[in-house]
Amino acid sequence: MPTYRTPQRDMKFLLDEVFDFPAHYQQLPGGEEATPDMVNAIIGEMGKLCENTLAPLYQSGDEEGCKLENGEVTTPTGFKEAYQEYINGGWQGLSHPPEYGGQGLPMSLGLIKQEMMGTANWPFAMYPGLSLGAQNTIMMHGTDEQKNTYLPPLTEGTWGGTMCLTEPQCGTDLGQVKTKAVPQDDGSYKIAGTKIFISSGEHDLTENIVHVVLARTPGAPEGTKGISLFIVPKYLPGHIGESNGVSCGALEKKMGIKASATCVMNFDEATGFMLGPENQGMECMFTFMNSARIGTAMQGLCHAELSYQGALPYAKERRSMRALSGKKDPDAVADPLIEHGDVRRMLLTQKAFVEGARSMLYFAGQYADHMVVGITEEDNDQYEYWDDKLGFLTPILKGFLTEMGLECANLGMQIWGGHGYISENGMEQIARDARIATLYEGTTGIQALDLLGRKVLLLTQGRCVRDFTALLTRFGRRNLTHSELRPYAWKLLKIAAQWNYITTRIGMTARKDRDMVGTASHDFLMYSGYAMMAYFWALQAETAQHKLNDGGDQPEDFYRAKLETAEFYFDHLLPRASAHADAALKPTKGIMQMAAERFSFDYE
Repeated sequence: MPTYRTPQRDMKFLLDEVFDFPAHYQQLPGGEEATPDMVNAIIGEMGKLCENTLAPLYQSGDEEGCKLENGEVTTPTGFKEAYQEYINGGWQGLSHPPEYGGQGLPMSLGLIKQEMMGTANWPFAMYPGLSLGAQNTIMMHGTDEQKNTYLPPLTEGTWGGTMCLTEPQCGTDLGQVKTKAVPQDDGSYKIAGTKIFISSGEHDLTENIVHVVLARTPGAPEGTKGISLFIVPKYLPGHIGESNGVSCGALEKKMGIKASATCVMNFDEATGFMLGPENQGMECMFTFMNSARIGTAMQGLCHAELSYQGALPYAKERRSMRALSGKKDPDAVADPLIEHGDVRRMLLTQKAFVEGARSMLYFAGQYADHMVVGITEEDNDQYEYWDDKLGFLTPILKGFLTEMGLECANLGMQIWGGHGYISENGMEQIARDARIATLYEGTTGIQALDLLGRKVLLLTQGRCVRDFTALLTRFGRRNLTHSELRPYAWKLLKIAAQWNYITTRIGMTARKDRDMVGTASHDFLMYSGYAMMAYFWALQAETAQHKLNDGGDQPEDFYRAKLETAEFYFDHLLPRASAHADAALKPTKGIMQMAAERFSFDYE
């Protein structure tokens, strides 16, 4: 199985040299605590926990899975002890306010922590990850009493949290939610209904689980305008061990992430408390969903990284045939796989996506830091400004990076050949676990509709694309006279123009043909992902070139590898964007003209 090693050198390159996180943190209230020494210590200590405790449980957790007996879920062997080690280290409250027991460090450090945990053992990382979403939602929308009651144990990690949206009859279309919330004389509500696909819905890691639940009050309007949000704990505060009418009815049998408890949750007249204003549950839940979607985007990076770490050593050690350019190791029976062009293509694809995805997510982390400051300081203008910027990135990060993570996981299996299909080698598990990332927290299609239909056309009329492409234009203008960086400058200037052109063309066509949004959205999202990653690879190349010229913190070979990987990305992966651009602008007829009955003409 792959042996996880924390990619500290690449992480520090982005933090210190590309994005200048030390200066960024000095701009944040309380950010002065996040000194370079502190950040390095966090990465080092979390790296040890991930390498020594979490990674060894990844494969065994998949083989054992979770068990449900008498309504109680038992996590795989070693998970409970690992979770205790995690909370003993104070890791759950890393980025949450000190008044609730947290350390008050920037949100982006929590994302970096999540990357390490998720790469080492994604199913384990889901348990505290879901709790973070519950914490964020209560912190933003809860009353003072709710915050004081629920945030301290959630921050400490002795309580867990979930997000309860999906029901048997509805997933994405939450307007069909049927779970009922009946008001009681004491101000509480009785919650009745069934939720499915609830990650961490029931487990043995914490003494209590706080469910954040969508439900309808009596007489509420139809559709999403009539949904409210509720806190429904497994056990009421002060009554640990006494049933509150919340139970796990079943564990889903799944393709992957088997060590993560995915539950059918039954609410049988459970006592709950409204979170936020009545009938505004969807607006409040988006706090949770945005956090979860960035976290799921991180899954794309995590599985790509782990698969690369499993494939690279194998490609160096496994011998098969001779290189086409001649023997590389004449004394051996054959040359290593890494000497073959197609294997190098797959490894470089993994490496380019891993390091490109990491840079995209760390950049988004800086936006998230500013947004959280707006929340904590109750500065709504600042919150909305940065939430708007992050809102454009979120569907691209979630949709594009999870698709690329799945591709990289499959490439890792391919490099191993037939041995990649054998369970004991651990590569096929990464592919199985990666598959869910394109589905939950909104499928790739939903992310595409959110990006094009909602964020780009409806809410901003293309402004969000214009704002982001301004970054590409600035890069191009400042590097046109730089001999080594000029090729990237020209390409980014062309991408900036093309991205805006595509956006305008789709918007104009969609005014007359609304199906255009649906038929173009996937290609628009994928184009946006490739275009955005090109910008971040150009940034890395720019930094690496300057460090080679002037001296940097990393070895010379590290910077040269950055330049070579950037060149590979622009030459071999960015051309995919052109095909997506072409497809996005095609008329809707080719997709929409076939009558539904003709799809199954030979099958009925």
